[in-house]
Amino acid sequence: MQASPPLSNLQLELLKVFSRNVPDEDLKEIKTMLSNYFAQKAANLADDVWEEEGLTEEKMTEWRQTHLRTAYKVRQKGHTQS
Repeated sequence: MQASPPLSNLQLELLKVFSRNVPDEDLKEIKTMLSNYFAQKAANLADDVWEEEGLTEEKMTEWRQTHLRTAYKVRQKGHTQS
């Protein structure tokens, strides 16, 4: 039998805070708040990287138009691979 990893500090804190049942509507709002919190943190980190790297809209446009995939040889019809 595989042991479960220990709970994170966030999980433990949430267990303490929500040791009682909450109405479904409250649960939905709490989940939305948590999602928004982590989405905002991710957006802030992305903004930091954007600034640190000196990125610009022009650079993003250039990257979108850059072909970075590996070119593969096209097999000719009737040719079998050995």
